[in-house]
Amino acid sequence: MEKCEAAAKDIRGETLNHRVNARHLDLASLKSIREFAAKIIKEEERVDILVNNAAVMRCPHWTTEDGFEMQFGVNHLGHFLLTNLLLDKLKASAPSRIINVSSLAHIAGHIDFDDLNWQKRKYNTKEAYCQSKMAVVLFTKELSRQLQGTGVTVNAVHPGVARTELGRHTGMHNSAFSSFMLGPFFWLLFKSPQLAAQPSTYLAVAEELEGVSGKYFDGLKEKAPAPEAEDEEIARRLWAESTRLVGLDVSRGSSVKG
Repeated sequence: MEKCEAAAKDIRGETLNHRVNARHLDLASLKSIREFAAKIIKEEERVDILVNNAAVMRCPHWTTEDGFEMQFGVNHLGHFLLTNLLLDKLKASAPSRIINVSSLAHIAGHIDFDDLNWQKRKYNTKEAYCQSKMAVVLFTKELSRQLQGTGVTVNAVHPGVARTELGRHTGMHNSAFSSFMLGPFFWLLFKSPQLAAQPSTYLAVAEELEGVSGKYFDGLKEKAPAPEAEDEEIARRLWAESTRLVGLDVSRGSSVKG
């Protein structure tokens, strides 16, 4: 929250817009997500843009507060619940946009419905990350299908590799040799956080993307995702399983029906 508050303060100072607020949200906690969504629904008149940007990458075999494998729980299930809870507000604010930040890594991902939370297999943190990012693209596809005619669009994006702490678990940060030898090259190859934020910003505000939905973007360009990411049957099955896992009440008006 300290970093979040500092960022909000910087934006307020730079834009002279006092309506820039920092809010606490822990995507590894369904309770926190529900509390955050309730606060937004109560306090905000509109939700015009939702950018689902948070992620955990290649962490140890951790679980969320609710027992989900951390990467699947945060990168997919957390955003899945948050988005569904805010859908009524997004629809009421239409035309509105949802941007789901995925990764090029989704092409190596596969949804294992028999063991989504890595309880049966030996844990592979790379495969778990790729599965979570595949889930983000599938979620985008199915949500877009369900939102047809509502004025709400949703797209997925690979923003590029940024110089942030996302890779803190990959070992690069812990290796003096890697940091010394590869650091200068990484500095050239990796985008600054400001540059890496441009694709999400573009999807959020570009006039030429009005009505564009269910697509995958690599940076600023639309691209075809991996074949599995376009499988409608897998997308529907993942939606149903995600609904069950997060305890979404499908009978409520805030949920979406196909």
